[in-house]
Amino acid sequence: MARWAVATKAVSIRATYASFAIGTTCYRYIRKLDAENAQIAESLVQLTETHRSWGFGLCFSHLHNKKHWSHKRVYRIYCDLELNQRIKPKKRLDRETPEPLA
Repeated sequence: MARWAVATKAVSIRATYASFAIGTTCYRYIRKLDAENAQIAESLVQLTETHRSWGFGLCFSHLHNKKHWSHKRVYRIYCDLELNQRIKPKKRLDRETPEPLA
């Protein structure tokens, strides 16, 4: 929004700071991690294709041994790729009803 105001309305950058109540670093921030996020996504897809039964924990520990990425970041990408596996419920034993006491 602030960049649009500067580009189209010919408003000064300082005026956009005041009108949108943002700081200078927020206006000038440029993300640098897109290529690295793509690398994480690619490695997660490869791991889940080769090891179908692995969940997030095993995938993260395998990736963490190679590169030291944050678990929050890897989990965010893992969920964005919809690789979350369903948690299987425990099987319960069918028990017979006991006979009444004499």
